[in-house]
Amino acid sequence: MVSPAGRVVTISDVAAEAQVARSTVSRALNHPGRLNLRTQQHIQAVADRLGYHPNPVARALGSQRTESLALLLPNLSNQFFFGVIRGAEEQAAAAGHTLVLAGFRGDPDQESSRIAGLSGAVDGFILVAARMAQGELQRIAGTHRIALVNRQVLGLPSVVVDPVMGATHAMEHLASLGHRRVVYLGGAPKQNWMNVRRWKSIRSRGASLGVETHQLGPFAPSQFGGAAAADAAVATGATAVIAFNDPMAIGVMRRLAERGVDVPDVVSVMGFDDVYGSDFCSPSLTTLASPTEEIGRAAVRLLLEPAGDRAHSVVLPAHLVIRNSTGPAPG
Repeated sequence: MVSPAGRVVTISDVAAEAQVARSTVSRALNHPGRLNLRTQQHIQAVADRLGYHPNPVARALGSQRTESLALLLPNLSNQFFFGVIRGAEEQAAAAGHTLVLAGFRGDPDQESSRIAGLSGAVDGFILVAARMAQGELQRIAGTHRIALVNRQVLGLPSVVVDPVMGATHAMEHLASLGHRRVVYLGGAPKQNWMNVRRWKSIRSRGASLGVETHQLGPFAPSQFGGAAAADAAVATGATAVIAFNDPMAIGVMRRLAERGVDVPDVVSVMGFDDVYGSDFCSPSLTTLASPTEEIGRAAVRLLLEPAGDRAHSVVLPAHLVIRNSTGPAPG
């Protein structure tokens, strides 16, 4: 709002009109409980009449709070993150905060640089699939409020989709269809927290079911990576493929179609996450669905909890979505 002269109404204007000190106006608008009710109501009435609105930047400088949160993503185009962004944004808005997005292209140095660049501009960081070393994350947590998504680090709050549950569902589904040789196509980088745990769980559950499992990769977690992964998978003679994520699985199916390898009659294909498009590709993709919006909401809730309550992990379930890309093992 501007004054009749066309300039922005300031706290000094309110103080002059109300005939009180600027500090008194500041207390009335930011800490009303510190003044007697009559003075508080008088100053508020003057501010309303003049059309004064507190400057959010100035308020943040005074309180050391910005009411903003940063969401750092390794790949801004990955469809899995769309739901995470939506859930985080809704939860942040409900708590009176603005969400800021930043990408770091999967580079730990760039991830660290993004945090340094945004320090002081936001009240905390949600790090999705963080690439930095565990020690570096713990060091940063000593000076910044952070929460992790799809990674667990001792002592830090995190939200993950249960990798054991997802792998168990995948292997049990394929075993029930008669598959006895399964290949897991790992995503890059190979040391990715979720990638490592999915493979361990697939291998463990496969052993208990009498299913032979092999890991190939890492491959880029994209359709392009899936094309290269498909050629490697075919060479193993496996009758079923589990890809690190849905875009890779879709890339696998497209490449198999080019080679004349039928899905699922010759090779069954599964993915993870149930991203947009996995239900109307051809054939439609069997996948392990992740509750992406709840991931975002839970991460914001963790970030805004009091410090003493934050060092724990939220583990969310994955559920199997059976479509047309999996079928009985070839006779």
